Amino acid sequence: MSAMVILVIEDEKPILRFLQSVLTLPNYEMRSAENGQLGLSMAASHRPDLVLLDLGLPDMDGMEVLKRLREWSQTPVIIVTARGREQDKIKGLDAGADDYLTKPFSTGELLARIRVCMRRSEQNISGPNASTYTSGDLKVDFAKRQVFLKSQEVHLTPIEYDLLSELVRHVGKVLTHGHLLKAVWGPNNTQDVQYLRVFMRQLRMKLEAEPAHPKFILTEPGIGYRLRETL
Repeated sequence: MSAMVILVIEDEKPILRFLQSVLTLPNYEMRSAENGQLGLSMAASHRPDLVLLDLGLPDMDGMEVLKRLREWSQTPVIIVTARGREQDKIKGLDAGADDYLTKPFSTGELLARIRVCMRRSEQNISGPNASTYTSGDLKVDFAKRQVFLKSQEVHLTPIEYDLLSELVRHVGKVLTHGHLLKAVWGPNNTQDVQYLRVFMRQLRMKLEAEPAHPKFILTEPGIGYRLRETL
């Protein structure tokens, strides 16, 4: 198996040295760019499997790098930054990042986030139009718009089904409130977070054994929701 190529767009030398020490396993090959313009050029020429992107770059903001990258590439991107505000996370995820990791972080957490991103990317490549999704006791039949829990059909309203379907199609990824509102209710309905919470609560009541302690649909406080990848 060839090594996974990870492009690190980061200008802080201590962080680069740390990442170099982490990403030296036989299955990783790290390449680095110390500014946004070089990072975009290397992303185009080297076609990495994953990008680790800092936001505080010397020549341009990392958000701009992400936006430009997303104009032509769906390569998984994990933002790695000292900016820990919820608004920064929301902005990054809405701009197309697959995950958001705040400095300082542990080696184990970084490697786990990389593994999750790559599994999700491989699933999208091998079966983006899969007709069914199964995880533990949960099964979604997209062709028939049916949902089953422990082999028993769960009757969802159209909006509940659309919310679950959007989470399933991005399993493991944090979807912001704005993303879900836009995907289900349209581009003119991206602000009514309380409305979204009502429907999420209803969906959990139907799917979760303990809605107050969900095992399927997890809340990312202040940001949005994600469907747990595996159970």
